[in-house]
Amino acid sequence: MDYGLVLLFSLFQALSMGTAAPLPVEVVTMKSKVKWMAEQLLVRLDKDIQVPVNWTLNPPTDDLDGTSSIVTVLNGYNSLISDTFNGVSQIKYDISSLTGYIDPWRQRHCSQQRPKPEVPGPLQELQSHKEFIHTVGIEALMRVKEFLNRLLKNLDQLETC
Repeated sequence: MDYGLVLLFSLFQALSMGTAAPLPVEVVTMKSKVKWMAEQLLVRLDKDIQVPVNWTLNPPTDDLDGTSSIVTVLNGYNSLISDTFNGVSQIKYDISSLTGYIDPWRQRHCSQQRPKPEVPGPLQELQSHKEFIHTVGIEALMRVKEFLNRLLKNLDQLETC
């Protein structure tokens, strides 16, 4: 048996495994950019959206389970936000920019693609009440705000595919 060939094959296999995971510098850069984008979006939400004082969210929160679920949740809420609110077009654009940054990064760096996550309960409940466009839109904006605050406290979730 040719040991040189076996050694060469083992080396190629080890190298191919090593390139599947993102480099730590790439992860740090991605987290920093997502953090900055989320913080800017929260500032805009606070500045541009006036929510009734007595408005409260129902207790359930959306899953924060890696990049796939982050993109699913943010895209879902973005689709429920009514374009008729003042200042909302920039917020919707910022949400799209954030998911537009995370999703391609996930596709490039996650070697094993997970199945598309299910729509979380709170988002699914809101989607079932689309006929109440303004109420659903305000609730979606508040849920985005809540979700982004949780994301900022759990940036390590960005490392999970």
